[in-house]
Amino acid sequence: STGIVVSCQNERSQLQNKAEAMRMLRAKVAALAAQQAADENDRMRRDQVRTVDRSARVRTYNFPENRLTDHRIGYKSRKLDQILAGDLGDVLDALHADEVRRRMAQRPEGQES
Repeated sequence: STGIVVSCQNERSQLQNKAEAMRMLRAKVAALAAQQAADENDRMRRDQVRTVDRSARVRTYNFPENRLTDHRIGYKSRKLDQILAGDLGDVLDALHADEVRRRMAQRPEGQES
């Protein structure tokens, strides 16, 4: 139920008034549905737009300072040139340690693997 009400007394015949009221009602319901779809599209578009908030960033590559920062895990390295050359050991170790820490935090008390 949309709660939309229409009233029509333009014609002499009750059937004609009813038919006209139904056309008006269909138009209003269609307009409401179109507005709701547009609102939903706007909401989805807004949700997809990234903010400039640092918490939304995954990594920052700062070339002038030769620094890599992974904001999700709090990792910083002053070896950006080496990382870009393929030396990923420290980055992967930090990511693995964070993954282990998060899994341990999810495990119920007293449970061992």
